[in-house]
Amino acid sequence: MEISLKSKSCYQALLARDARFDGLFFVAVTSTRIYCRPICTVKPPKEINCRFYKNPQEAEQAGFRPCLRCRPELAPGNAPVDKSQRIAHRLVQRIEEGNSDDTVNLESIAAEFKLSSRQLRRIVQQKLGVPPIQLILTRRLLLAKQLLTETKLPMIEIAFASGFASLRRFNDAFITRYRMAPTRLRKKAVDGENFSGDLATSVLQLAYRPPYDWQRILVFLKARELKGVEWVTDDFYARTVQLGKAKGWIKITSAKPKNALLLEFSHSLTPVLPALLNRVRELFDLNARPDLISQHLRRSKILNAAVKKNPGLRVPGAFHGFEIGVRAILGQQITVKGATTLAARFALAFGEKISTPFPQLNRLTPSPTRVAKANIDQIGKLGIIRARGKSVIALALAHVSGELSLDSGTHHNPEDVIKRLSELPGIGPWTANYIAMRALHWPDAFPKEDIVLRNNLGKISAKDAEAMSQAWRPWRSYAVLHLWRKSAPRTPSDGMQLESSKVN
Repeated sequence: MEISLKSKSCYQALLARDARFDGLFFVAVTSTRIYCRPICTVKPPKEINCRFYKNPQEAEQAGFRPCLRCRPELAPGNAPVDKSQRIAHRLVQRIEEGNSDDTVNLESIAAEFKLSSRQLRRIVQQKLGVPPIQLILTRRLLLAKQLLTETKLPMIEIAFASGFASLRRFNDAFITRYRMAPTRLRKKAVDGENFSGDLATSVLQLAYRPPYDWQRILVFLKARELKGVEWVTDDFYARTVQLGKAKGWIKITSAKPKNALLLEFSHSLTPVLPALLNRVRELFDLNARPDLISQHLRRSKILNAAVKKNPGLRVPGAFHGFEIGVRAILGQQITVKGATTLAARFALAFGEKISTPFPQLNRLTPSPTRVAKANIDQIGKLGIIRARGKSVIALALAHVSGELSLDSGTHHNPEDVIKRLSELPGIGPWTANYIAMRALHWPDAFPKEDIVLRNNLGKISAKDAEAMSQAWRPWRSYAVLHLWRKSAPRTPSDGMQLESSKVN
C-alpha cells in the first residue's frame, strides 16, 4: 500500500533513510523552509519541525524550496515526476542492469521516449549535473574498484566486466580519475576467494547492519525452495541465474563476524554484476535498518515480545519478481508444502535447462515470455487447476506486454501495482499484497485478509486488522512476519510454514 502521510510513519522512514521510500513522500522543515527526499544525508530535523508532502509541487506551493544536497527533482519514478527525470532515471537503471555499451544505452533510451541522442544528452546533463559519458565512467570505475579489492579476477576480465572496451582505456581512466594504477588496489585484495574450490568463481562481501537472523531467513526460503532453480540448506542458499543474456549460478553463505554475507558467483555473470548485487541485497533484505524498525514496532504491546526475541528478523524479497508472482498464485488456498510441489513441477516443465557444478541446480526460472506462450491444458497437466493456470498466463502476458513489471526498482507506486495485480483474473488482495511485500520489496505491505494474521491479533476482522496496523507503519511487512512466526515451528528442520494454509 502507499505510505500514509501521517507524521509518525513518515518520520520513522526519514530516520531510517530507507531508499524504498524515496519519491513516495518529501519532508519539509519549517525551521529552514527547505524540503528534502527521505534519504537526504543531512542531520535529521526534529519531528516537530517536519511537514510531509506527496510530491515536490505540494511542498513548493506551501512555500518551501528544494534541498541542494539531495535534489528532490532526482527522486525515482515512485513520485509524480516529469518526463525529463524519468529519462535520466531510466539511463541510470540501464547502467545498473549491466549494459556496458554507451551507444545502446543512449540510442535505445532516446528511442523509447522518441528523442534524438542529442536531446537525451542535454536532458541527462540538466538533471544529473554531468554528461552521460561521465555518469557511465563513474559507475564503471566504482564497480572496477570493488572487483579489484574483493576478487582475484584477472585485470583484463575486470576491465571488460566494468564496461571498458580495452585494458588500455581501463588503466587510463583509473589513473586519470583516482591518480593510482589499478594494480595498487589489487595488492589489497581479500583472501577467501573460491571457497567452493571452483576456479571459475569469485566471492564478494555484501554488508548488512546487525543483528541479522540468517538461519531464520534460510528456513523461510527452504520451505519455498524451487527445486532445480534453488538449493537451500541449513548453511547456504544457491540458485541458477539469468539476467539478460548472462546465465550462471550463485551461492550465498554467512560471514557473521564481518556482519556480511558472502556471494559466490560464476564468472559468466560478471557482465551483469551491478544488477546481480542489487537483486541479492533485496532477496536477503540487506539494506534494512533493524535498530529503527525494532524500536518502532516494540511500541506495540502485541509485537513487543516477538520483536524483542527476534530483533534480526528480515523480510525475504525476491530475485525474480515474476517467479514470486507465479509462486503466490500457485499457493492460493493450499499449503506451503503443496505450493512448493506445484512450483517445482512448473519449473521443470517451463524452465530452460542449465548445466552447473551442482546436480541440484539444473533449471533456470521460467521466463514470462515462455509462460505467455503456454496454454491452459499444458499447465493443467501439472496438477494446477484451470483458474490458477489462467491467472499465471494473464500475469505472464501483462509482464511481456510491459503493462506490469514485478521487479523491484522498475515499479512506480506500490499501490498502483497492487491495484493492477488485483485486476488480473484470479488474483485477490492477499496475493497482490504478498507479491508487493516480496517482489516489490515493499516494507509497508499488509495482507489483512490472512487468517493466521487475524487470529494472532485476537481473531479480529480484516477491517479491524487494517485499523490496528496503522500504528506499525511504515514497517507493516516486518510486523506481518513477526505475527506469522508466532504460529510457526521454532526449529529450522521443521520447515517453518509462515503463512496460513490458504495462502503462500
